[in-house]
Amino acid sequence: MTVLQISLFGRLRCTVDDDPVGGMEARKVQELLTYLLLHRTHPCTRESLATLMWGERNDAQAKKYLRQALWQLQSALDAACHPTIPLLNVDAEWVEINQSAPIWLDIDHFEHVYETTCQLEGCDLSGEQVDALCQAVALYQGDLLEGWYQDWCIFERERYQQMYLTMLDKLIAFAEYTNDYMMGVHYCELSLRSDPARERTHRRLMRLYYLAGNRTAALRQFETCVEMLNRDLGVEPAKSTLLLYEQIRSDQFGASDVEDLPSPLHVESESSDLSDILVHLGHLQATLRRTLQQVQRDIERVEVLIQRHAAEAPANGQQEDAHRTVRQPPNISRPA
Repeated sequence: MTVLQISLFGRLRCTVDDDPVGGMEARKVQELLTYLLLHRTHPCTRESLATLMWGERNDAQAKKYLRQALWQLQSALDAACHPTIPLLNVDAEWVEINQSAPIWLDIDHFEHVYETTCQLEGCDLSGEQVDALCQAVALYQGDLLEGWYQDWCIFERERYQQMYLTMLDKLIAFAEYTNDYMMGVHYCELSLRSDPARERTHRRLMRLYYLAGNRTAALRQFETCVEMLNRDLGVEPAKSTLLLYEQIRSDQFGASDVEDLPSPLHVESESSDLSDILVHLGHLQATLRRTLQQVQRDIERVEVLIQRHAAEAPANGQQEDAHRTVRQPPNISRPA
């Protein structure tokens, strides 16, 4: 079966067997396809599509241009895919993507992973979920439809960017929870590439550098944070960021020893950031789990010793009675 592959992250790409689909060079045809894909879960009315795409025209002209664009789009898809079922469902009032059509869509896989992990924290992710998140963020080859500035596109672009940053946050939290600091650094860098002034990510990257043993990089990251905040937002770092910087500069950041409880000062410094607090709680949970496991092992050892002592006690009692019998002096009656 021929599968139409469409990528909306970065530049629009439509291919079949790695060959670009021809006949879709017109920008309005591309806009029509991408809008239908972004709203693929429900049909769109012809009137709404005509108004959206050709709002500057009168109704008759807008509907005429929509008919032409639909014809060009269907012709291009049919010529490339030779589908046994139509890729578009079109009638006199409605237009929609056929949900049964053989289409691979990057945002569809991206959304599915987001929806299946959005209620989970980084410390709760399974290995399969982590792999799925890694694959999903790898699909994000750039912001949605880069170079497009229609209002509907800008809204969708920001929505997908927030989904992307949320998934990166989960991977970063998982990496910190499992002490995989280099993995955490990698995903922090991807996050900052998408949003350079994201202060919470700068803080996480500072922590990860420090935990990985690179205090110099952690301090330099603070300087980068200050620069990006000033350049993009015209603000100074938050108190939590400044406090974390002072902890690292004075080498008093206590979370580096995983056998000890994380520093209460660290919790206070991150109290404004729910995700960071959850990371801290993850460390507490891991420490408590190890402690409980050790307590359970000690209890089992004590129970074994008690059973062994109870089994040996009767034998020891009999031996003691025998010793007492041997040592007991004979009963000699005194003369009257």
